[in-house]
Amino acid sequence: MEIAFVLVKCEVAHEMDVMRDVLKIDGVKEAHGTYGMYDIFVKVQGQTHKIVSDIVTKQIRKIPHVVSTSTLSTIPEQGGK
Repeated sequence: MEIAFVLVKCEVAHEMDVMRDVLKIDGVKEAHGTYGMYDIFVKVQGQTHKIVSDIVTKQIRKIPHVVSTSTLSTIPEQGGK
């Protein structure tokens, strides 16, 4: 199982619109609004790196009002609860 965390920057005043669309995507496990440089913190999970990559590039980035994303891929052997 592959996990990535995606930092999403939105157009001003469209954060909740983007959040609703993000949460509809299969593979998105969590999404949280944040303060600072990015507006939404998203946890994405998929069976393979390609699936996770496709969720980010073909779905999240195509949501209206998404300005940019920054993806943090995890190292499966490091971390956990």
